[in-house]
Amino acid sequence: MAVVSKTRNMLEGLVRDGSFKWLLGNQTSFDEEFEEMAKSPSGRKNWLPELSPMANVIVRRCSRILGISMEEFRENFNSEASDSIKHPSRFARNFLEYCCFRALALSTQMTGNLSDKRFRRLTYDMMLAWETPGAASQPLLTVDEESTVGREAFSRIAPAIPAIGDVVTCDNLFEVLAASTGGRLYFSVYEKYLIGLERAIKKLKTQSESSLLSAFRSSNGEKILEIDGTVTTQPVLQHVGISTWPGRLTLTDHALYFEALRVVSYDKPKIYDLSDDLKQIVKPELTGPWGTRLFDKAVMYKSISLSEPVVIEFPELKGHTRRDYWLAIIREILYAHEFIRKFQIEGFQRNEVLSKAILGILRLQAVQEVGPAVPFRSETLLMFNLCDHLPGGDLILETLARMSASLESDRTNNLSTGSGMRSISALAMLSNLGIALGTSSTVSEAGLAVGEMVVGDTTALERAVRESRTSFKKVELAQATIDGVKVEGIDTNLAVMKELIFPVVELGKYLIFLASWDDPFKSLVFSSVSSYVIFRGWLGYVFALVLLFIAVFIVLTRCCNQGRPVDEVKVTAPPTMNTMEQLLAVQNSISQMEELMQEGNIALLKLRALLLSAFPQASERVAVALLFMALILAILPGKYILLLIFLEIFTRNSPVRKASTERWTRRLREWWFSIPAAPVVLEGSKEEKKRK
Repeated sequence: MAVVSKTRNMLEGLVRDGSFKWLLGNQTSFDEEFEEMAKSPSGRKNWLPELSPMANVIVRRCSRILGISMEEFRENFNSEASDSIKHPSRFARNFLEYCCFRALALSTQMTGNLSDKRFRRLTYDMMLAWETPGAASQPLLTVDEESTVGREAFSRIAPAIPAIGDVVTCDNLFEVLAASTGGRLYFSVYEKYLIGLERAIKKLKTQSESSLLSAFRSSNGEKILEIDGTVTTQPVLQHVGISTWPGRLTLTDHALYFEALRVVSYDKPKIYDLSDDLKQIVKPELTGPWGTRLFDKAVMYKSISLSEPVVIEFPELKGHTRRDYWLAIIREILYAHEFIRKFQIEGFQRNEVLSKAILGILRLQAVQEVGPAVPFRSETLLMFNLCDHLPGGDLILETLARMSASLESDRTNNLSTGSGMRSISALAMLSNLGIALGTSSTVSEAGLAVGEMVVGDTTALERAVRESRTSFKKVELAQATIDGVKVEGIDTNLAVMKELIFPVVELGKYLIFLASWDDPFKSLVFSSVSSYVIFRGWLGYVFALVLLFIAVFIVLTRCCNQGRPVDEVKVTAPPTMNTMEQLLAVQNSISQMEELMQEGNIALLKLRALLLSAFPQASERVAVALLFMALILAILPGKYILLLIFLEIFTRNSPVRKASTERWTRRLREWWFSIPAAPVVLEGSKEEKKRK
């Protein structure tokens, strides 16, 4: 009674004293409800003193949606939640999440919820309340058009509604939406995004219900995701060999269709299946007149079912945004089917995976309609594309596969018991939006888990995504150094490579000098010592000593140069090429050679960075690995080492080791990508300096 009395007095006092100035002016979405709670005896009774005014309003809305009282809400939470979740220090936010997730699980079953402005405002207000859940965090109610939400609140609430966001890409989605507003999301931008999402869904329904390609896609129930080439000002060109046709390009959730344009109609479509295991390769491609490679505006599709690759061009005046968009959505469907095959996903969960890919493409279309202030990469908003690029992306997919298997098991059990599923899925979301994709399942209530979200805790998928993003930041920093040391021109790259391999060249020259016996004494000593070492079987000790020396050198360099920048590689720049030489360099063979040289330089610069401890963590690992290798070489006889090498090479692709080999190969590649490159400075030649 004392708590109720205190609450009543506080509410009445705030209204009487005019603390809520919004009552005198433009009212917000909270105003009427808060006023009603202040005046109504039942409202004062249901007021939870642990929650902020905003959180109390949101909990009241959730209770109305579910048709239960706030007191019953709290009793259910206390009975279902663990002690750690109910701890007073975490109660406010966890109870708010519980109420929001349960209400969203029911609200998202309603058809056309995205078109309901009240639902849009509800989800946004949930984010606002999530940022200030406790009474101490928000003593007064302050909500207006200038109110904004941050990344953490968006990433917590949005994935609970599969149409709006998912765990893997929600951070990137928030960055795009809030790019022009200082990293905070306004309701106007959020609502514009949801309106765009609703339009994308309506377009998908209209296209899929049309008779377009009905004779070819009806058997699979394919959904048409995108169409291009219907406008004469934006044609789509298909190149096969030396032949080129304009036409219409259509992407479904199973295949890519190209219909060549005739005089008054379209020809029979060429079908490029993305769902079957045809060793498909989809990548960007260069095109140009008469076979020249000048314009980066095309996508190349290659598979074992085709005798030669197919190039699909998306002409545009500036840039290659249109091509990048199509490349991303084609790959998303391709990667989704690869994920299905790899983890042998069938039935309901197969449709669930395709639903995730479809919703990702719909969100990308909605973001494009919003017109973000800064450019963004389409693949960062698509789950399977992003997992292919992120370090540890395979671990995210493995976690997603385990969750899918778990949800399928729960669904089977719940269907057998008649209790329904405890979480809303992407497939159910599409079904509720009016887009049927296979069989769906009804959501009855969410409990403490909704989809990929858990009240008061992080799921295995969230942890995998978080770890991957942490690694990605390191890769970005390393990539920045790589982009900074890439130089243009064959002659310049040769000069850099010559400088980097100078010690190796000098050692090779010295060995050639000894082998030539120009100095008989030195050659005799070298031959005698080498022969004796090999005869006594000391070759392993010699290599161990060399590795040990390199490891000690790395450690000593790190200790001596700690905090100091890595010495730059000084390279004498060759004379600039004339016009004819530059034209010749454009040729395909020279371009490929230049790319190979760049990659070689980057590898050498990374090795230099490791030796000079430019990346201490990686250098320490290298030092430890070298010490471990030195120990093995010092202890094991040579025949056992050769045997291990033989087994390593010839058993890599065996059924027993194939999965582990792929995993470790990827780990090694990701680690290598995270290593920065040593800086390079190009200096003018002495002759050019004299001329100046």
